[in-house]
Amino acid sequence: MLDFLLLAAGLVVGLLLVPLGLPGLWLMLALGLAHQLLVDPPTIGWIALGWCLALAIVAEILEFTLSVRYTAKYGGSRRAGWGSLIGGLIGAVMGVPIPLVGSLIGAFLGSFLGALVAEYSVARDRGAAGRAAWGSLLGRVMATVAKTAIGIAIAVILLARA
Repeated sequence: MLDFLLLAAGLVVGLLLVPLGLPGLWLMLALGLAHQLLVDPPTIGWIALGWCLALAIVAEILEFTLSVRYTAKYGGSRRAGWGSLIGGLIGAVMGVPIPLVGSLIGAFLGSFLGALVAEYSVARDRGAAGRAAWGSLLGRVMATVAKTAIGIAIAVILLARA
C-alpha cells in the first residue's frame, strides 16, 4: 500500500511540473518504471509503460508543433513559426529562476515575442506580426493544455495498473 501511495504522490508532483514546462511526464514515466522494477509482484506491466511512453512522446511533439501551427493559422510566415518555437524555448529557460511559474510565463512570452519579431522582420506589418504572435501564444496555451491532459491520462493509466 505504501508503494501505491508513493507512486500516487510522485505522479501528482510530476503532473504539477508539466504546465510549468518542466519534465513532469518523464518523471512520471520514471516513477512508473521504478514501481514496475521494485514492487514484487510487478503490477503496472511493460505494455502499459510502453503506452505511457508513446503518450509522452506525442505530448512532446504537440508541445513543439502546436505553437508553430497556430502561428501559421493566424497568418504567420515560416520564419514566425520558427521564432515562436525558439522564443518559447529561450523564454522557458530564462524564466526558470523565477519560482514556480517563471518557466511557464517565459515560454508564453517567448513564443509571443519570437513570433512577433520574426514576422515583423519578414512583413514589416505590425498588424500581421501581431496576429502571428497572438496565434503563437494561443498555440502555446493549447500545447500546455494538451500536454497536461496527456499527463493526466498517463497518471490514470499508471495508477489503475498499480
